Amino acid sequence: MLYTLKNKIRNKIRGLKKGNLSVNDRCEFFEVDGWVLSDFILKKIIPITGVRPFPMGELELMTAAVCRIKPTHIFEWGTHIGKSARIFYEACKLYSPQTEIHSTDLPDTADHEEHPRNKRALLVKNIKAVHLHQGDGLDTSLQILKKATNIAGKTYGVNPLFFIDGDHSYDSVRRELQGIYAAFPQSHILLHDTFLQSKESEYNIGPHEALEEFLTDKRDKYQVIATETGLPGMTLLYRKSVT
Repeated sequence: MLYTLKNKIRNKIRGLKKGNLSVNDRCEFFEVDGWVLSDFILKKIIPITGVRPFPMGELELMTAAVCRIKPTHIFEWGTHIGKSARIFYEACKLYSPQTEIHSTDLPDTADHEEHPRNKRALLVKNIKAVHLHQGDGLDTSLQILKKATNIAGKTYGVNPLFFIDGDHSYDSVRRELQGIYAAFPQSHILLHDTFLQSKESEYNIGPHEALEEFLTDKRDKYQVIATETGLPGMTLLYRKSVT
């Protein structure tokens, strides 16, 4: 009986139309088709990007966010060679083709240990659907989003997803979370490097601390979905509605 039920569920989910892997859209909680999504990651994503810096669980959360949210815009900063932007692009191509992807990196003159120099955006530089920018990631992204809402003349038709993966310090992540929420509270937010270990590990726990502080009075506004088995860690703040 249990085997038959599992098969019925599996067949129902596999019967979803291509491009709509979100399951039970009318229900309260985030859900996608994990089987088909896993096939997509193995066949399409990993051959391009590998599993560093995003291991399997994080690749699933990144692509699942695209499938479920179907964002009108994706904003990210810390482009580097373009791995995250390429992951979002491949997912959007199948599951949310109207999404605009905007990736911002530091200016060429910036002095930073992770600056990619001439390899910046190597994996996406010839993809027209990925818009590349240089400057402050938060400020640049919010300027683009503000322009989009002015053109539309409304905000309820805009459904952004922000990916925070720049400077992983407490102060930076705190500023970015607060800035996004203040400017566009209905945004969904994905954060990288959010894994928390005890102080003996000497890990950088800034992103986790900033996230917990941000959620202090907002936890009821999000479904929080996180990979928590080890580094680097990723957390999605899924916003169903604005209250």
